[in-house]
Parts: sequence; structure tokens; C-alpha cells
Amino acid sequence: TSTFLSQKPKSELVRTSLRLLTSSAYRLQSECKKTLPVETCPTTDIQLVTQQVIQCAYDIAKAAKQLVTITTKENNN
Repeated sequence: TSTFLSQKPKSELVRTSLRLLTSSAYRLQSECKKTLPVETCPTTDIQLVTQQVIQCAYDIAKAAKQLVTITTKENNN
């Protein structure tokens, strides 16, 4: 674990971004599990699962970008 993530962030924006990153990662894992043969049932809508995976990946990228932007600004101050 990096030092940045092991410390309690002071900025509410950082905390919000980290919450989005964490929740999106858990959602991504959950959605991806639905595609595994053991988890898949005949009624699984793979197109819907694919859309959910894409949305989770987008949310992860968004949160990561927010963190980079915030930390870059903080480091420049």
C-alpha cells in the first residue's frame, strides 16, 4: 500500500475520489464475476453486464483522474 493511501486524506475532494475509486473497483469485480462460468446462469444478460463493466471502468478512470488533478494541485502549492 502506498503512503498516500495509508494516510487519512485531509481533503474532502480526495476522500470523495477515493470512495468512488473503491466502490467502483468492488462493483467492477462483482460484475466481472457474473461472466465466469460458475457464476453465470441462463438468465444472465451479458450485454447488460458488459455495460455495467464499462461504466465501472469509466468511474475508476474518472476517480483516478480526479486524484491526479487534486494531488498535482496540492503538490504545486
